[in-house]
Amino acid sequence: MHFLITVGGTREYIDPVRFIANASSGKMGYALACAALKAGHKVTLISASDLQPPVGMDFVGVESAQDMFNAVKKFFTKCDCLIMAAAVADYAPVRPAKTKIRRTPRYLTLKLKPTPDILKWAGTHKKKNQAVVGFALEDKKLRERAERKLKDKNLDMIIANRPAAIGVDKSTVEIKIHKCKWLKLPKVSKATIAKKIISLAGSI
Repeated sequence: MHFLITVGGTREYIDPVRFIANASSGKMGYALACAALKAGHKVTLISASDLQPPVGMDFVGVESAQDMFNAVKKFFTKCDCLIMAAAVADYAPVRPAKTKIRRTPRYLTLKLKPTPDILKWAGTHKKKNQAVVGFALEDKKLRERAERKLKDKNLDMIIANRPAAIGVDKSTVEIKIHKCKWLKLPKVSKATIAKKIISLAGSI
């Protein structure tokens, strides 16, 4: 199979030196890429992470949500399975400043616009022989909100976890394939989680 995997947290620039970002480390996405490689699959990695890319896969570096969207659209038709492990920013500045914003005693108001919904686009444009896998990071109503995302974005599988999973090497995740029961993996390494996700994705 050919896996297209997105990783890391995007950066949405306010001015040339400041940006809106999130706490995503990219560890889960890189674990997925390594697991797919070890299983003998081809991998294209679209990364907004500062982590060193694993050897043996096609690598595409991006920064913003729009960059990531452009890259996904470019490579999507060539893959069998897209796994959107990246933490894509939901909003970006409407008009980033062309020069550094100077500090003043006054309040600063930023006007933000929604970024492209990459996962929904992929779920809408996938072909019969393609699978789309998403992640849902939720602090409340984990399964309920994850199932809604699975349905609304026309996904084949979703991995649900909580904010405590960010940046750590071990975490608890819950996995649901469309029309199947939930599977819970309690407090295991991201390498173990990744191996399971790749195995399940290959059977969809």
